[in-house]
Amino acid sequence: MTLAEALKRLEAAIGTLEAAATRRLEAERGRADLETELALMQDDRARLAVELDGTLARLNNLQAVTEDVDRRLAQATGVVGALIAEARAEPR
Repeated sequence: MTLAEALKRLEAAIGTLEAAATRRLEAERGRADLETELALMQDDRARLAVELDGTLARLNNLQAVTEDVDRRLAQATGVVGALIAEARAEPR
């Protein structure tokens, strides 16, 4: 093998190595982008979990208030019904 042939092979090998290094760097950048995106998604998930917990707490409170209002309305309806029955029973 001549020196010129050896230099050509060396240049080809260096070119292949540079291309591989470039691909590796691009893959690492892509991985870093994916890791960043995953971190953002995890932050969003945590924020949404906190919001969901708050919403569920408000829902539970609203259900308790609704049950209390329903109970009070039932009592008021009973009182009004009793007053109407009493008024109808009184002689005129």
